[in-house]
Amino acid sequence: MFQSFEVTARPEQGPPRLAALRAELQAAGLDGFLVPRADAHQGEYVAPRDDRLAWLTGFTGSAGFCAALRDVAGVFIDGRYRTQVKAQVADVFTPVPWPEVSLADWLKDQLPAGGVVGFDPMLHTPAQMDLLFEALAGSGIEMRRVSNMVDRIWEDQPEAPMGKVAAHPERFAGESHEAKRRRLAADLRAAGQKAALITLPDSHNWLLNIRGQDIPRNPVAHGFAGLHDDARVDLFMAAEKLVDVEDHLGPEVVQRDPEGLPDYLRAIDGPVRLDRQSAPLLFADLLGDRAQAGEDPCALPKACKNDAEVAGAAEAHLRDGAAMVELLAWLDAQAPGTVTETQVVQQLEGLRRRDPALRDISFETISGTGANGAIIHYRVNEETDTVLQEGHLFVLDSGGQYLDGTTDVTRTIAIGSPDPEARAAFTRVLSGMIAMSRLRWPRGLAGRDIEMLGRLPLWMAGQDFDHGLGHGVGAYLSVHEGPQRLSRMSHVPLEPGMILSNEPGYYREGAFGIRIENLLVVQEARALPGGDAHRKMLDWRTLTLVPIDRRLIDVAALSPEARDWLNAYHRDVAEKIGPRVSPVTKLWLDAATAPL
Repeated sequence: MFQSFEVTARPEQGPPRLAALRAELQAAGLDGFLVPRADAHQGEYVAPRDDRLAWLTGFTGSAGFCAALRDVAGVFIDGRYRTQVKAQVADVFTPVPWPEVSLADWLKDQLPAGGVVGFDPMLHTPAQMDLLFEALAGSGIEMRRVSNMVDRIWEDQPEAPMGKVAAHPERFAGESHEAKRRRLAADLRAAGQKAALITLPDSHNWLLNIRGQDIPRNPVAHGFAGLHDDARVDLFMAAEKLVDVEDHLGPEVVQRDPEGLPDYLRAIDGPVRLDRQSAPLLFADLLGDRAQAGEDPCALPKACKNDAEVAGAAEAHLRDGAAMVELLAWLDAQAPGTVTETQVVQQLEGLRRRDPALRDISFETISGTGANGAIIHYRVNEETDTVLQEGHLFVLDSGGQYLDGTTDVTRTIAIGSPDPEARAAFTRVLSGMIAMSRLRWPRGLAGRDIEMLGRLPLWMAGQDFDHGLGHGVGAYLSVHEGPQRLSRMSHVPLEPGMILSNEPGYYREGAFGIRIENLLVVQEARALPGGDAHRKMLDWRTLTLVPIDRRLIDVAALSPEARDWLNAYHRDVAEKIGPRVSPVTKLWLDAATAPL
């Protein structure tokens, strides 16, 4: 299987590791050290070698950091992980609600007389550190660049990943890497920049139409790239990764030894574009005045999928939808109390594996029943595996990495007879999901301008959820992709071709969780009679085609418009997925998509 259920971190491992780190702090004359979740590429997902936060603390969430001082160690986590962190870290670590409590304020409280806190400049960005330096001004606390303190004590640290790189066919990419390089190089020339340093793996992998194996569940290859204004690329990636793509890359893409990157940065002519939100601070230090702040040149073009990428995503969702429908029909045939969370994961992965285009799952499947469903990013393992019992709500959040697209779908399923309070909450979540799916909006709006629509039914009941409404999704790339987001923090205008998730939820700790997720692609909206001819409007096309559990819906609480949308959606699911499933499953699907 792609997914395993082994326990990857244990709370009891934390105290001796923290003690070893503190011994290193004392020897180095430091009062603390910052341990981020991020690696040098600032990706959400990290290779085992770079999973320092989990190794030290036991916390395995995809965001957060630890500030380890000599007498206190704070683990900073956002609202998605408030429940999870309690079970994963020992009491030598103190969970800190973040961003409600800022790192600067916490440090000032813990080090009132000042002190020296170390950090690895390869693991923090200029933007992050500028904010911290400014917030600590006058406090007497010094932030000092040091080599990584965790790496000094991690004796069995895994080796750096060396997965082989493959060419991504142009029929899926929709554009040659030469055309991409020339298009982006023209933007550099227009900005008066000689080069751009590209540090995000999914960015330079997209640019060069390559895919890799360095990150579990994400088909990317680690490396750094320098794009020049004449469309040449210096690719800092181990040569052994690239043996199968030398002809694909061609003479204008030059492989260079990653160890030579510091000297390259010292010598390169400027100005050089550097994304201060994602590049390591060390690179800004090496470039000095030649660094010119600017967005990753690949970020927006990568987010705005071309016709081939959208078509590939749509086709991948048809096949993935068929696998999900087979799974839901199978699950419905199992009596409550006879199936466990891991058995559902295994069944679903087996169904997805029937597709020869599947290369991996797109993230560790979230399979949480009852109280486990309230852990937003729950990862089932051999010790937590729970039986799906009568009356439970079951949250299943999963996806696949196919050659033609990346999928991500969440369904909440009733096991037996659902509780009325859970049905009421589910209907609110569904109402918000449908409201976003139906939306039309003027071009130029960002995720922050519209995301509240997916929360409104919950807000009106005094409820909410502690994660964004939606994230960007790549084209056979990272399942979480920026800069597009449905989030109150997103300032990036939505553009045609962007793929985003729409996933409101509700979580009651110790009781149940609810999440419903479809992937949507932004498109130009057709004109409406009486509309403003000069006003450009956008709307969504829904990619995900999987039934929503009708047993959990309080039909009387749905608006007529929401009911009509759901009935039309279910007709679409039945028409497009029905021919792709077994005869027995087709009977189940017909019942599951019957109109309300």
